[in-house]
Amino acid sequence: MSQTERYKRLRLLVKKLNKHRKQQASKIDILCNDLIGAQRSFIRRLQDIGFAAEFYRSLLGGTDLNTVLTRAGRVIKQELPGTGVTFFIRQPDGCELHTCQGDESLYCEHSGPHECFDAELVDTLCKHNKPCTLEDIAGMSMDGDLRAMSKFSLVTLPLSDLGRSLGFALIYCPLPQVLNTADVRRISPAMHGLAQTVRALHVALPSRE
Repeated sequence: MSQTERYKRLRLLVKKLNKHRKQQASKIDILCNDLIGAQRSFIRRLQDIGFAAEFYRSLLGGTDLNTVLTRAGRVIKQELPGTGVTFFIRQPDGCELHTCQGDESLYCEHSGPHECFDAELVDTLCKHNKPCTLEDIAGMSMDGDLRAMSKFSLVTLPLSDLGRSLGFALIYCPLPQVLNTADVRRISPAMHGLAQTVRALHVALPSRE
């Protein structure tokens, strides 16, 4: 075998070896990314469980609506620092508001976003019975003060039990702070447990949806 042929075979061998190494490196990268993704998912799940446990623990022993909503609002605000929480609870003659102590500092000289929710908008949101952002609310073509609302990042989360609306929670923060979608996702499932507690306290609700 000539020197030239040996050189060609050596180059071919090195080329195959490099290709194999690249394939192995690619497989290792995929495996590492999968492991990192699984770890992040596990951590998020632990955070979800931790919040749910703390949230439901806060509701224990509450014998009246105001106490339960005050505790629920406090836990949400602890989970989402810098946010305000207002609960709209349906009543036969409209809706009852429950605001959290200290939220006034979030809007100071401006109107709080809950003050922009007129009776028609509240009724529409209750009937919609789904999470809504400011964009969703604007699409409902209500007469609420959208200019005042636009100073906030906000979301409404329904309080629903057995498919029936008991009201909703308004969570908000003043811009430029923005509500984190992942954090809102963590809180949303707990609203069902809160709705069951509200129902258990025999809150008077409208006979119609």
